[in-house]
Amino acid sequence: MNSSSLSRVGGGERCGFVSGSQILLKKNFLGSAVPFTLNRGTYTPWLKQLEWSRYRSGHRLAVYARIKKGQKHEYPWPDDIDPNMKSGHLSYLSHFKPLTEKPKPVTLAFEKPLVDLEKKIIDVRKMAEETGLDFSEQINLLENKYQQALKDLYTHLTPIQRLNIARHPNRPTFLDHVLNITEKWVELHGDRAGYDDPAIVTGIGSIDGKSYLFIGHQKGRNTKENIQRNFAMPTPHGYRKALRMMRYADHHGFPIITFIDTPGAFADLKSEELGQGEAIAHNLREMFGLKVPIITIVIGEGGSGGALAIGCANKLFMLENAVFYVASPEACAAILWKSSQAAPKAAEKLKITATELCRFKIADGIIPEPLGGAHVDPTWTSQQIKVMISKAMEELAQMDTDALLSHRHLKFRALGGFLEGADVEPEKKRNMKKKEANVTKLTADLELEIDNLKKAASKAKGQSSGPGITKEAIDKLRLDVDKEITNAFISMGLQEKLETLKMELSKVQSKSDSPALNPALKDKADKLFQEFKLNLSRPGSFLSLKQKLEKLAEVNKLVEQKEKAEKLRKEINEKLGGQVKERMEILKMARDKVAKGEKLSEDLVKEVDKVKEELQEMLKSVNLEVVGSSKKNAPSAPPGLEEKLEKADEVIKTEIDKAVELGGLKGKIEELKAEVARGSNKEKINELSKEIREQIAAVVDPAELKKKIASVTGFSQQDATDTLPQQAGFVAD
Repeated sequence: MNSSSLSRVGGGERCGFVSGSQILLKKNFLGSAVPFTLNRGTYTPWLKQLEWSRYRSGHRLAVYARIKKGQKHEYPWPDDIDPNMKSGHLSYLSHFKPLTEKPKPVTLAFEKPLVDLEKKIIDVRKMAEETGLDFSEQINLLENKYQQALKDLYTHLTPIQRLNIARHPNRPTFLDHVLNITEKWVELHGDRAGYDDPAIVTGIGSIDGKSYLFIGHQKGRNTKENIQRNFAMPTPHGYRKALRMMRYADHHGFPIITFIDTPGAFADLKSEELGQGEAIAHNLREMFGLKVPIITIVIGEGGSGGALAIGCANKLFMLENAVFYVASPEACAAILWKSSQAAPKAAEKLKITATELCRFKIADGIIPEPLGGAHVDPTWTSQQIKVMISKAMEELAQMDTDALLSHRHLKFRALGGFLEGADVEPEKKRNMKKKEANVTKLTADLELEIDNLKKAASKAKGQSSGPGITKEAIDKLRLDVDKEITNAFISMGLQEKLETLKMELSKVQSKSDSPALNPALKDKADKLFQEFKLNLSRPGSFLSLKQKLEKLAEVNKLVEQKEKAEKLRKEINEKLGGQVKERMEILKMARDKVAKGEKLSEDLVKEVDKVKEELQEMLKSVNLEVVGSSKKNAPSAPPGLEEKLEKADEVIKTEIDKAVELGGLKGKIEELKAEVARGSNKEKINELSKEIREQIAAVVDPAELKKKIASVTGFSQQDATDTLPQQAGFVAD
C-alpha cells in the first residue's frame, strides 16, 4: 500500500491493494461501514466484519479483506529450472505438452479382421511361452501372413476408408509434426484485435538452421483439447491471425509452411456476424501477393474454404491418407441422396484422395505414411514431411520474386482450364453447367437409332428403308430409366411410401390369386403416382429422366408400329404369297431394264400396268385400300463415269503419296495404324487422323489438283470439284 492508494468513502478512508484486499478506516463511532469493492464491477459484501479496535485517539479501525487467488504463470515455467541449461528454453513457452496418459488405441471398422488376427498371434505366443513348446515357425508364418494382409489392405483402401484414417483420433496433429521437424520453435499469438483463436496455431521454427513461419489447424488429442481447439474449426479471428503472421513473414523474408487439418471453417452465427466469408476471401487474395515461397501440407482432412484460406501455395503436398474436399461426403450424400448413409458413394464420386488430386494436378506430390496410418509412427511421418519440404524449398529458392508469384498464379489458373496466352472471346456466353440431357452416352446413341427406327417404320409406306433399333439398346434404356426413377423417388422423399406400397401389394398377391386390386390400395397407389408426377413436372428438375421418358415413349410407339407392320406383312404373305411373288418378279425385271438404260417394249409396259392393277385388287381382297403409289427413280450413272472416277482416284492417290513424302508423314501414319491395331480410344485416333489430313492439305495445292483431274478425266474444274471421291474430301477452296 502507498499513499496514493488512499481514498475517502463516507467519511472514512479506504485503502485498496493490488491483490484485491481492502482496509476501511472509520473516524466516527456510529457510522456503519458497507464494504465496497470494484472487483469485476460488482458491489459485494466480503468476509465477516473484523472486531472493532479502539485507538487512543478515539478512532475505530474496520478491516475488510478479500484473499484473491494468485494467477498462474501464463507459461508453465518449472520451479527448478537448470541454471546451466544452454538450449531448449523455447520448449517452456509452449502450452503444448506431452500427454500424461498414452492415448487409447482406436480400431476402425475395416481394421477389425486384422486386429482379431493380431490377437490370435499374441495368444499363440503366450501359449508357447506357458507350455515351453517351440511354435516359432508357425508364429513366423502367421506374422508374415499378417504383414501381407496389412499391406494388401492399406494399398487398396477405398476413399471412405482413407477419410476415416484422416479423422483417426490418434492421428498426429500440426504441433506434433512441427515439434518433430524443427530444432527451435516459438508460438506467436493473437490477431492484434484482442483475440487469439486456438484452432489456428502460428509460430516461427527452424529447419536445418533456416527459419520458417509455420501456420496450421490444430486438432485436439483428446476430448478436452478438442473442445478447447474447437475441433480445428477456425473463427474469423484465426484467419486474421494467420494473415497477420503471413504479412510478418513476407516483411522479414521467412518462407511460409502451412499445415491443413480441418473439417471446415466454424459456421456458427457469431462467426458469420464477425465476417467469416470476408476473412477467408481476404486471405485468398493476400496469399497470391506474398513474395515468399509458400508450401502447404495436408496432414488430415482439408474442408472447403476453411482449408483453402491458408492453402494458396506454390506447392501443395498431401499425406498418403489425407483428403481434400469442397464438401464432406456426408454432406454431399445428404444433399444428393437425402441420406448420409450414401457417404461411401459420395466419397468415391468427389475424388478426394491424394492419388486422385495428384492426377488432376491439384496436389503436387504424395508423402508416404507407414502401414496403418501416420499414427502408427508419427516421428517417421514427420521426417517424410521434412524431406518433402526441403526438396520443395530447393526448387522454389531458385525462383526470383516475379517467377514465384507467376508460378503461384498459373498453378491455380490452370485448375480452371485457363491457358496462359490463349485468346479468350469476351462476349461469348459460356454455360458452366453441363446439360443433364447429355449425362449418359446411351441418350446420345439413341438419337441415331430412333431415326433408323423411323425409317424402318416408314418402310411399310414405301418411303425409305433402314436398319431397326436393337433390342439391347431398348432394354438398356429401360434399365437406365428404372434406375433414375428409383433415384428420383429417393430424392423426393417418397422411397418409404413406395416400399410400404410394395410390401402391401406382395401381401395381397400372396393371399389372393385374383389380379384385381383392393380399391383402397389402388387409391393409395394413384395418390403416390400423382405426387411423383407433380414433383417430376416442376421446371428445371429431373431433366435427364424427363428426356429419357420421352425417348422411351417414342421408342415404344415406333416399336408398336413396326410390330403392326410385320404382322400385316405376315398376313399378306400367308394369303397372297404365291400370287404376289410372280407379279413382283415381272416388276423387278422391268425396273432392272430401266436402270440399265434399255427401252421397254410396248407389250412389257402393258404387262406392268396390268400387274399393278392386279396387285391393287389383291390388296383390296384382304381389306386393304391403296391410297396412292409412288414412282421410285433408280439412279443411273452416265456412261464412262466410273472409268473417269477411277482415273481421278489414281491422280489423287499419287498426289497424296507425294504429300506424305514431302511432309515426312510416314511416321505419323505408322503411329495411326498402330493405334488402330491397338484399339485405342476413338478421340486419339480422330486427333491423329485430323493432324495427318491437315498436313496433307497444307502440302497439296487444290487448284493444281483440280487441273490435273480435269486434264485426265475431261471434267471441267467445277465438275472436278463436284465429283471428287471421298479420298479427296480434304481438298477445299
